[in-house]
Amino acid sequence: MTRRLLASIHDVSPLFETQVDMLFARLCRLLGSPRMAMLVVPDFEDKAPLAHSPAYARKLRGWADAGVEMFLHGWCHRDDARKRGFMQKHMTAGAGEFAQLSRDEAVRRLTEGRKIVEDAIGRPVTGFIAPAWLYSRESLDALRDTGFALAEDHLKVWQPTTGRIVAHSPVITWASRTPGRVRSSLMVAAAARAAPWALRNARIAVHPGDTTVPALLDSIDATYGKFVRTHTPARYADLLN
Repeated sequence: MTRRLLASIHDVSPLFETQVDMLFARLCRLLGSPRMAMLVVPDFEDKAPLAHSPAYARKLRGWADAGVEMFLHGWCHRDDARKRGFMQKHMTAGAGEFAQLSRDEAVRRLTEGRKIVEDAIGRPVTGFIAPAWLYSRESLDALRDTGFALAEDHLKVWQPTTGRIVAHSPVITWASRTPGRVRSSLMVAAAARAAPWALRNARIAVHPGDTTVPALLDSIDATYGKFVRTHTPARYADLLN
């Protein structure tokens, strides 16, 4: 049985250029190659429009040319809903952008965001992943209708156009917002390292904020280091084969 390691860097934006550069170099060292995904935000919190950053667009295209998969990751990453559900209130820092969007608004952001990212990288995106992995029912309909090849949430990867699930596994990730979240994410990562064979497709995601906490960087090193022994670094597109 083939065991795949799907590595990803979230919140890729000119706003976090230094942190993303650090994570890219770190994952290349741990994986032995740039076989990873980057989740690109077209205009993070309306502060960093990719369309106005030609130098960063060239950097993204260079990474894509080197083999990095590129995903659209929302439009602005910010949740503007007036009333937020439990997950939006307690599990994200206002990042559930697609958690309550209407279909029309989701279509608009998906369509415009994909054009900006694809213009930058010079090729189609691999798929779409919502900020905080949260989707409204209407945004799932929009995702299907706009024809993205792949999407993921906390527990699975699927084909939006058909609904076919191509991987079942929880995402291993870290949180840096509070000491409590740091401790809990360290515990979860340690538990995953204890039984790497339990995940056929291991999805391990890092964020720019992880670079600010040395304990998280140590855990990232240990987790990727453990999984790379039992899993082969792979592309999300490999799940379609």
